[in-house]
Amino acid sequence: MATKIQEALRERVLVLDGAMGTMIQRHSLEEEDFRGERFKDHEHPLKGNNDLLSITRPDIIREVHSLYYDAGADIAETNTFSGTTIAQADYHLEDAVYDINYQSAKIAREVADEFTAREPHKPRFVAGSMGPTNRTASLSPDVNDPGFRAVTFDDLVRAYKQQAEALLDGGADILLVETVFDTLNAKAAVFAIQEVYDEREQEWPVMVSGTITDASGRTLSGQTTEAFLVSLSHIPLLSIGLNCALGAEQLRPYLQTLAQKAPFHVSAHPNAGLPNEFGEYDQSPEEMAELIDGFLSDNFLNIVGGCCGTTPDHIRMIAEVASKHQPRPIENLIEA
Repeated sequence: MATKIQEALRERVLVLDGAMGTMIQRHSLEEEDFRGERFKDHEHPLKGNNDLLSITRPDIIREVHSLYYDAGADIAETNTFSGTTIAQADYHLEDAVYDINYQSAKIAREVADEFTAREPHKPRFVAGSMGPTNRTASLSPDVNDPGFRAVTFDDLVRAYKQQAEALLDGGADILLVETVFDTLNAKAAVFAIQEVYDEREQEWPVMVSGTITDASGRTLSGQTTEAFLVSLSHIPLLSIGLNCALGAEQLRPYLQTLAQKAPFHVSAHPNAGLPNEFGEYDQSPEEMAELIDGFLSDNFLNIVGGCCGTTPDHIRMIAEVASKHQPRPIENLIEA
């Protein structure tokens, strides 16, 4: 499958799917939906734990993947953004982490295979989503104790290793370390992935996507885009890119930096603009596609999709735009 991904990247710009959370919100789910039968007696509230829906409402997750593949996505992300023991500790569901990741990957794999069988000329891929967790290894959460850390590198490695194993067991083709706000967290994720590869004597492609938190152009831990790239350039990645926090318009200068300097494929899945005063996203599919068209015209990208606020309508228009462009050429490409 890794060979097929590389072949597809040489041929065209690949399209990543859009927001999972945005689509889940349309269902106006209640506590009972998140509990299902398995967790009906769980002692803590579970509403809002979207990853859990892969177990309790797999029909919804399957539908979301189908809508995005139907809209033209080549790659779907698994419903596992918070699928680590560290993030699931908020819900006291550490024991369910393997199942959450395995079932999420399994659902996405089944839908991907259905679409690939239907359109063999356009194989569909599954990216195992590995979010940043809700803790940072580089910064203290306590302003009065700058030396304190809420998580260690080893803690992160253990959590990410379990997640990676379950995602691969469930059928993921790619592992996507995304929304990176602290590169040390990302390094722990990649270290964990490498441990899994060494133990299994097999490798899968790895994508890494950071997030610029404000107009300063830096990650939360203070790195510039170029520093973020340099920090991870020793790893043979499939791609490096940016997602979340900002809309496409605001990401332009930072994607340009990656496009000029990265020895890997470059990805972007921005938000549908910036959130309004109600925290909602108003950018239309047409507006977003026009901005993405500019990125592709300037040869910035190899993989493009959407993050917060994006829907199948956004992805459909992005896919139409992407089909009109050639992928970004890469000199001295380091292939994963």
